[in-house]
Amino acid sequence: MPGQLRQTQRGRVVGQHWYTPYAFMLPGLLFYAAMFAWPAMIAIQLAFSDYDIVHPVRFSGLDNFVRLAHDPRVWIALRNSLLFVLMFLPLTVVAPLFLAMLVNLKLRAIQAFRMLYYLPVITSMVAVAVAWRYVFNREGVVNWVLGLFGAGPTDFLLDRHWALPTVVLLEAWKNAGLFMMIYLAGLQAVPSDQIEAATIDGANAWQRLLHVVVPSLRPTFAVTLVLSMLEAMRAFESVYVLTRGGPLDSTLTLGYYIWSKAFEDYDMGYASAVGLLLWAIMIVLAGFNLLVTRRRDI
Repeated sequence: MPGQLRQTQRGRVVGQHWYTPYAFMLPGLLFYAAMFAWPAMIAIQLAFSDYDIVHPVRFSGLDNFVRLAHDPRVWIALRNSLLFVLMFLPLTVVAPLFLAMLVNLKLRAIQAFRMLYYLPVITSMVAVAVAWRYVFNREGVVNWVLGLFGAGPTDFLLDRHWALPTVVLLEAWKNAGLFMMIYLAGLQAVPSDQIEAATIDGANAWQRLLHVVVPSLRPTFAVTLVLSMLEAMRAFESVYVLTRGGPLDSTLTLGYYIWSKAFEDYDMGYASAVGLLLWAIMIVLAGFNLLVTRRRDI
């Protein structure tokens, strides 16, 4: 009938009021434009400019990118960020899966365990990082435990070999609850009849995990991989509180270097150029993850 909506074979709703879905999307699009698109455009503009907050913005062309290519600290920060990703992914993509399997068991008070595991996620990173400074310093709990086994004290945050793994461990511990909840939602969506059929066929727990659970969680793996890579690449708060990029730039990440250039050196143009580099790397990583993990319909 004229003036009414109808549904095609592909499920697309068409009719007189074709603009209705876009009207519902409009508030979200406006919020997106205000909070992301507009600042992104400003950052791109600043990347091609010379701006130090005090003086007016002056167009400088590709000077910031030429400077970036010859800045050794940028490549140190990039190397540290990629190492951060490599150490972070196993702790946030693999380990939370087994944690989710534990809290997915039907036990008494299991809700309390889920809450306890998720508690670090909603705790301020600054508060958590300050607490970890005391845990990992020379007189902290970790060195006290190591002393029980005869190991000498180690300045984890002052040792250039231990500082970055310590920061990665903190970030992974704080975010483990988030990825656990994502996996928990995925596990509860796995068809129970498939697991029961595999059990009847004689599959043990490990075989059910590999051949039933993991294939069903493929979309969940894609989500956790993207979130983990993005979180690792933009790590800042933990580095700021624990090490300030030291010792000897061993924990200098791109996120911290951008902040340092912008708010310590007031070199907003160059910081925006480095930010575009970080943005491009994150897009490449997300695209690679989508290419590897996307489900192909046969």
